[in-house]
Amino acid sequence: MIKFCNVQLGYSGRPVLNSLNFEIRKGDFFGIVGPNGAGKTTLLKAILGLLKPVKGEINFLNIKNGHRKNVGYVPQHASVDEIFPITVLDMVLMGRYTKMGIFKRPKKGDYTIAEKMLKNVGMEDLAEQNYRELSGGQKQRTLIARAMVGEPDTLILDEPVEGMDIQGEIAIMELIKVLHTEYALTVVLVSHDLNIIANYVKTLSIIHNNTLKLGPVDSILNEETMARVYGTKVKIVNISGQKAIIPELND
Repeated sequence: MIKFCNVQLGYSGRPVLNSLNFEIRKGDFFGIVGPNGAGKTTLLKAILGLLKPVKGEINFLNIKNGHRKNVGYVPQHASVDEIFPITVLDMVLMGRYTKMGIFKRPKKGDYTIAEKMLKNVGMEDLAEQNYRELSGGQKQRTLIARAMVGEPDTLILDEPVEGMDIQGEIAIMELIKVLHTEYALTVVLVSHDLNIIANYVKTLSIIHNNTLKLGPVDSILNEETMARVYGTKVKIVNISGQKAIIPELND
């Protein structure tokens, strides 16, 4: 779906990420992690097509007539403007603008798919609720529904479990997992939470020393790599089939 060829990314001549050579393949569940300030947001902007490379080339294999198509983006719920009162249903319908045109009124078919997606994310009973009155998890489900009503084949999520408790994190990740399978989506997910992301993604990419190390999650997620990237020793254990990354405390 997306191919980086010897890409350098940066701002105003200052490089942030160098020598990026990788592909995000159709149907993958692709995770991006790294320490704070490593460049996760920079890489996400490039994947979204919002940041042009300083050097190299990014090929988007889902371009038609010069425009990206079928990409759904889910921002952090805390970044969404809540000044204007808007219902959950109206928030979700905003995701149909690329299909119906920004100045056109929603038609019956738009409402049908919005209501279906609200049901899929477990928010159908809150369709008329004011969006800004929702909990963090409910807002995230609403934003996922908004991205999905555009009928994407690629779903890109920025810190989808930010600020949630453990129960909320698992509920959102299980929802993303179901959507990935049922809609045959390519999923790209940015997160700082290794314990969550390690148990869901197929391909894990780690930003370190201004470049990217990636591979199948089971091969790249090891104690040596984690210690080198995060500067602290860890133990990776398997508990009831789930990976857990535990920092080692100094004596």
